[in-house]
Amino acid sequence: MGLQLIKSNTQVDFIGLKKIAFVVSAIVILAGLGSLLIKGGPKYGIDFAGGMIVQVKADKANDVNVIKEAMNDVDLPGMVVQTLGLEGDHEYLIRTSSSNISSQEVRTKVSDALTGDLGADGFEIQRLEMVGPKVGADLRAKALEALFYAVLIIAVYISGRFEQRWTAAGIMAAALGGTIYGVGLTGLDMGWLIVVAMAVTIGLCWYLKLNYALGAVAALIHDVTITVGIFSILGKEFDLTIIAALLTIIGYSLNDTIIVFDRIRENNLARKNTESFGAVINRSINQTLSRTIMTSLTTLLVVACLYVLGGAVIHDFALALLIGVFVGTYSSIFVASPILLGFGPSAMPEEEEAVEA
Repeated sequence: MGLQLIKSNTQVDFIGLKKIAFVVSAIVILAGLGSLLIKGGPKYGIDFAGGMIVQVKADKANDVNVIKEAMNDVDLPGMVVQTLGLEGDHEYLIRTSSSNISSQEVRTKVSDALTGDLGADGFEIQRLEMVGPKVGADLRAKALEALFYAVLIIAVYISGRFEQRWTAAGIMAAALGGTIYGVGLTGLDMGWLIVVAMAVTIGLCWYLKLNYALGAVAALIHDVTITVGIFSILGKEFDLTIIAALLTIIGYSLNDTIIVFDRIRENNLARKNTESFGAVINRSINQTLSRTIMTSLTTLLVVACLYVLGGAVIHDFALALLIGVFVGTYSSIFVASPILLGFGPSAMPEEEEAVEA
């Protein structure tokens, strides 16, 4: 018998707490959206905004503030200096948002600045990479597309997996594809295009009564929005590693949601006529609670170690995972399931006519 932190016969009224949970989620989401509006959108890193990265290796240990002081007089916009790798590596990363000057000019400016503080032989420039603004914009567009198509494929899968409605799921995907293609012809910015696409996805799930998909997609959008909002509040940059973290969060949150939904479906098939669908959902969440908490705690432990010991390069990636794993666990219980309940009798699989057939 597996280890259980919580017995499967617990009777916590999670559904009864849904209003409180919705208020908490709304406050966090609005705070994040407010931060994004005030700051004019996410703070893009070099991957998306363009710029240069210079990797420097020193002969001996230097406090990062020494490197920062050496670079103070260098005329490079948006410059950021941070440590790289392990403490004994003596490596530093210098980043600038400027891409209008040549790489050789940047190399010369960095070398001249560091020579005065570290000496001519006290350092070595190991790497210099440049990302142009056009390349950054293309990467940003592709990253947003990846997030959207991940959510769309998940909606199709959930509809077929839990409701046996592959045809309706296919219609939704085709209608959404046509809508996005049409809106895209207007020249709308990719960020707003994805917002429209997400809204249309939610609308189609509701119209076609793909209620399991609706709950799962709403939870995924909830998780990504909160993570992005918190990053904006903290002033963190968005780059390709953060997009990788968001896709990981989507996968983790979906896994949690599927576990709960699968138990809901099983219990709904076997439920008595006197038991409400809300009671079925509450019982299902309690039955899977031990598994959910165990999985989340072990995942958070590993990610916390990555956050503390992984170094500056993956610091933000690990932070995004910490936020996402916690929020993803929360949303499976307090967002996806209550939304499934909120659509009443239609959320019941019509007594699984398709399955029985």
